[in-house]
Amino acid sequence: MGPEVAELVLPEALRERLGEHVRLAPGLVNARPDHTSPDVLADAEILVSGWGCPRLTADVLARAPRLRAVMHAAGSVKSLVSDALWERGIVVSSAADANAGPVVAHTLALITLAARRTLAAAADHPKGWPAFRSRTGADASTVGIVGASRIGRGVLAGLRGSDAGYELLLSDPYVTDEEARALGATRVALAELCRRSTVVSVHAPLLPETERLLDGRMLALISDGGALINTARGALVDTEALTAECASGRLEAYLDVTDPEPLPPAHPLLALRNVLVTPHIAGAQGSELRRLGQYAVDEAARWVAGEPLRGEVARHSLVRLA
Repeated sequence: MGPEVAELVLPEALRERLGEHVRLAPGLVNARPDHTSPDVLADAEILVSGWGCPRLTADVLARAPRLRAVMHAAGSVKSLVSDALWERGIVVSSAADANAGPVVAHTLALITLAARRTLAAAADHPKGWPAFRSRTGADASTVGIVGASRIGRGVLAGLRGSDAGYELLLSDPYVTDEEARALGATRVALAELCRRSTVVSVHAPLLPETERLLDGRMLALISDGGALINTARGALVDTEALTAECASGRLEAYLDVTDPEPLPPAHPLLALRNVLVTPHIAGAQGSELRRLGQYAVDEAARWVAGEPLRGEVARHSLVRLA
């Protein structure tokens, strides 16, 4: 990882703790393996990676013949791993669990805002306060969760534990009715979820079959005054169709991810008062970034001790991961 990332994710105290379990290579904080001493890579058995780490291709791995484990102090490893890595039998761990907590908290906050039609209320505020009944009449009694991912499950748990009394719907082809009930939700098809939900929150992985999963047809099913939340991947939503729905005033949108990302400065979504676009900030930020480094350090300690890794990523699971 680059030095600016390491300073936040692996501050000195965490590096010292890591050094209690392994022999640390001096000064090895670099996002480019071609700028790293060949001797260091030749000796390395564990790589602690993070944002900015290049793909671990066969050429890179050829310079690290002793590498046996990668502890990724970030979330997704899709841009990091390669066939050559799996074929070498190198163990991979991700700190996605540590990153999920902030995303869940961010999403729950957005659901609260969406349930109150906050953006519409803010846009109308200059006209004066509405009647009391209108101000208290927002009723997002049904929340639909698209995807029982790590974060989707966390959001369901947070909603289930609240006293808001939401009806929870879940759409995920890999979840059974019984599993959905255990999560506090009713499993339904995506179209039914969109028809019945006032707030739809997207948590599916981006795969060829999920690209533009929320297309114009699905968005049109969400009732007037409803809201779409996306803290997953921008391409899960048809941007053009969403723009049309929001420009009409029919839907609100709370988007931490977009397609493309970032949006062009003149994109109409950025100018709509019923749309909130944030620059991919739902994950760990500020001091939260230390959680990622802490997780990677703990994983390295477990690996050295021969204990099971909590964040191990299996090759076959990549197809369903973000």
